[in-house]
Amino acid sequence: MNTQKSNQRQNIGNANGDKSGKAIILVHGGFVDGSGWAGVYNILKSKGYNVLVVQNATKSLADDVATTKAAIDSVDGDVVLVGHSYGGVVITEAGTHPKVSSLVYITAFAPDKGESVASMIANPPPGAPVPPILPPKDGYLFLDRAKFAASFAADVEPETASFMADSQVPWGVEALSGAVSEPAWKTKPSHYLVATEDKMIPPPAQRAMAGRAKAQVTEVPGSHAIYVSKPAEVAEIIRQAAAN
Repeated sequence: MNTQKSNQRQNIGNANGDKSGKAIILVHGGFVDGSGWAGVYNILKSKGYNVLVVQNATKSLADDVATTKAAIDSVDGDVVLVGHSYGGVVITEAGTHPKVSSLVYITAFAPDKGESVASMIANPPPGAPVPPILPPKDGYLFLDRAKFAASFAADVEPETASFMADSQVPWGVEALSGAVSEPAWKTKPSHYLVATEDKMIPPPAQRAMAGRAKAQVTEVPGSHAIYVSKPAEVAEIIRQAAAN
């Protein structure tokens, strides 16, 4: 009976376009929550994929990795693990989980062993845009709301960008300093979407991280919030990763 139910679920997925049987888990970055994945989520669900969206507190890397691993444990079969921005650090650390078959970085940090967001942004290249991060308060960071749209979400509809600015999630300084122990990209195949108009993570830095990880790279014009502004393009890259 259990086998029959499993086959029925698989057949339903195949009818909708999901022939991989893999689950997809989406991990958000700093200053935002998982709701920004709604467009990508809806597209993937319409194609028959089992999709989960992780809601991380972004207080510490260790806690966010634990939350992400709990999501991985909750699904059957292999997992495509997707991270945006700081979420790339989370999937780099959590992606060594044996269920994870591949990684997808969406304009994200892809640190090596011992690296953290703090270490990777310590020495920006000359001329690189400086994200409008306000001085830490009580151990948390925010982006200047007045500059949020231009730096983080320049191609997002103004009303949505304004909402994102005013609904920011405090990003813990401790999370930024969390260092990766064993990078999953060294043993798992990776895909990387470079957002060519990103003002938060410079595109040259994205390309360098993707190259180091030997990731399959796709470049798409868009802001740091490309997962919000261009969900179809982002979903397609995730679908390609799931198909392999």
